[in-house]
Amino acid sequence: MSGAASHSVGFSYRGAALATLIALGISVTAIAQAEDAPSYRETQLGLYVTASEAYDLLQQESDALLIDVRDPVEIKFTGFAEPTAIHVPWVITDTAQFDADSKTWPTVRNASFAEQIRAALEAHQANDDTPIIVMCRSGATRSAPAADLITEMGFSQVYSVSDGFEGGTLAEGDSKGVRARDGWRNSGLPWSYEIDPDIAWYESK
Repeated sequence: MSGAASHSVGFSYRGAALATLIALGISVTAIAQAEDAPSYRETQLGLYVTASEAYDLLQQESDALLIDVRDPVEIKFTGFAEPTAIHVPWVITDTAQFDADSKTWPTVRNASFAEQIRAALEAHQANDDTPIIVMCRSGATRSAPAADLITEMGFSQVYSVSDGFEGGTLAEGDSKGVRARDGWRNSGLPWSYEIDPDIAWYESK
């Protein structure tokens, strides 16, 4: 969303799914607050779901696919959404280097992302109108561009999870700065530290 304004996103699910979601009172929204929605979170299609809405959509649409685009190292320590169908990182940790200024290992773009995502979607027999839900840590610099790339492949129902897996940071209290607000992990949705070997990403793929 540009500037301080937020906007509602108009779109439709297919057939009965839309009516079902409306009946359940589920709203699929753009990111609500400007301070939580810098412009780089926007996607070409303008389709966004919260983690809770993503889970509901997965329950309503049997062919919907949840894609995690986080780094494997990140997932190892923070957990994995159990309904995840595809795991392909948008960026990966470059352990061959160390950034002395930031005191950590840098991340680099996964050069094979497009190829790996396309292969995974084909393996799941995704059609151009298959609901595809893309999730990173907080719904910002990874899920949005990944959603755009998948859109450019010809898919028309590509959503970015606006609060991501870990959600937002707490603004005050003893846990200030901790990602414990909203997001998949903080919304009572199914997740685990155990990762399905059939879904786990391998760099050699």
